[in-house]
Amino acid sequence: MTNTEKHFETAIQIGLSACLGGDRVRFDKGHKRSNFCMDEFVNHVEYVKFCPEVAIGMPIPRNTIRQVRYGDVIKVCRPDGSGDVGPKLTEYGERIAKTQAKALSGFVFCAKSPSCGMERVKVYNDTGTGASAEGIGAFAEQIMKHNPLLPCEENGRLNDVHLRENFVMRVYVFKSWQELTEQPVNKKVLTDFHAKHKYLLMSHNYSAYRTLGRLLAEGDPKACAELAQDYISGLMAALKKPASRKGQANTLAHLQGYFKNDISQVEKAEMVEAIDEYRKGLVPLNVPLTLLKHHLRVHPKAYLQQQVYFDPYPSDLKLRFSI
Repeated sequence: MTNTEKHFETAIQIGLSACLGGDRVRFDKGHKRSNFCMDEFVNHVEYVKFCPEVAIGMPIPRNTIRQVRYGDVIKVCRPDGSGDVGPKLTEYGERIAKTQAKALSGFVFCAKSPSCGMERVKVYNDTGTGASAEGIGAFAEQIMKHNPLLPCEENGRLNDVHLRENFVMRVYVFKSWQELTEQPVNKKVLTDFHAKHKYLLMSHNYSAYRTLGRLLAEGDPKACAELAQDYISGLMAALKKPASRKGQANTLAHLQGYFKNDISQVEKAEMVEAIDEYRKGLVPLNVPLTLLKHHLRVHPKAYLQQQVYFDPYPSDLKLRFSI
């Protein structure tokens, strides 16, 4: 067992489109309950629910709204072009983004919604005869614009096991950072944080690991606030894309090297085989990781026991059983 299980001082708060939480707030009095959010992730986080359309005074039920382009302007209105609520949604989004969203460690939006969609929201032409998936929900856009480091995802994309795992991982890393930086940090604190995330970062982007290491090594210790901001911006950007099998396998091989003088030839061969089978897509990540964690229990190594890579989030989410 490694020592990286997460025990935070405060609960992880996740913003959630209210309809994904099962609230009947949609235009037709329905909902779009997310099973992952409400049956699995809910055991580890607290949700702060938002329905921007209801928040700005729209009733339940209500007329449908869509994004419609009029020249250079996109309105959020009824299909006939009336009742533009775009400015109200934008104002509400900006207000929440600058206040409540600062306390969040992630956000799950309702896909394709003209208010909450993260991307690929349909934008219709002013005649209603065609649409392009180029829009961003008016509310979601403000949340992401004013909180660029905040891990965000859509309910539909969370059905992809790689995107789901990546989102949860980023939430836990970001929460760790939020608690770390509740007090002013110094260069040693930043370096220790980087060291603990070494192999997690390597598995996603080896180049970013080296770049961020140099940033901390060469950064001015008298300007730690700016250094911290540059570091977390680089870290969250590097973690945004799910790790490839190649990146994971190379990281596993690095970790295996710590045990070269501790395990038998048979055990080494077993470890090499498990990593190779993972690299080829024959087994999930959990298989070689379980072997590595076994060797770490038998042959404890303080540096590895602090590595977030082994347990970046609660194991009962079983996210590494499918990637």
